[in-house]
Amino acid sequence: MDVFEEITRLRKAGIKSALATIVNVRGSIPSYESSKLLVREDGSIVGTVGGGCVEADVWAAAREVMQEEKPRTLTFNLNNNPSYDTGLLCGGTLEIFVEPILPTPYLYIFGAGHVSLSLSKIATQAGFSTVVIDDRDAYANRERFPEAAEIYADEYESIVQRLSPNSSSFIIAVTRGHRDDMRVLRWAVGTQARYVGMIGSKRKAIEIVKFLEAEGVPSAQLERVHSPIGLEIGAITPEEIAVSIVAELIAVRRHALQDVKPHPKSILAVS
Repeated sequence: MDVFEEITRLRKAGIKSALATIVNVRGSIPSYESSKLLVREDGSIVGTVGGGCVEADVWAAAREVMQEEKPRTLTFNLNNNPSYDTGLLCGGTLEIFVEPILPTPYLYIFGAGHVSLSLSKIATQAGFSTVVIDDRDAYANRERFPEAAEIYADEYESIVQRLSPNSSSFIIAVTRGHRDDMRVLRWAVGTQARYVGMIGSKRKAIEIVKFLEAEGVPSAQLERVHSPIGLEIGAITPEEIAVSIVAELIAVRRHALQDVKPHPKSILAVS
């Protein structure tokens, strides 16, 4: 199995992994410079960096790198540490760089109006793969959203049946009305998405949460919803609002903003 093809597959599937690469060799080792070991989130592997105790230590480090989402460099002195002598080693030193391979962050944008137009462009530039959804084909089309990975134009209830957000996905309701936002949230809170947000005022959030609670939507699910969305930067124009929203998404993605329940900006926190 090709390591790079597997990385592509894992990223699309929303599965974390870590890639270990031998970056420096001095002396004799049972492998070669640039050898690679890919460790998947479930602990399974592709490739090798030489086997034995070295590989066991690299595997353990890769698991930590996935969790921390920060790279590290490991140095092994095979001459001075007899525990690495498996009968195959001739002695030497090697350095191995271990880096996290994070899933592609998909951003599902429900609504294809003015804010979404800027939101899709800015989010794409920031590294998100955007999926634009609207019930109007005059708005949700390739001419308006050339950068989008996917575009859907149909009834929301029909479209969501074809979507499978994973734990690295972000969902935002930016539709043209309360009713449509509520339809989106009713579905979104039951998905695995890492982030669920809705544009609008605190009053709007209160009205919608009360309605969904009356429908029987569990409060634990509603606590996941961020609303109002976007960092406080005094945004007024659609472009500025899009910047504030993407800034918040980046903060969540990079763990710079608390993204565990209950969130300070959750829909329940404002009610």
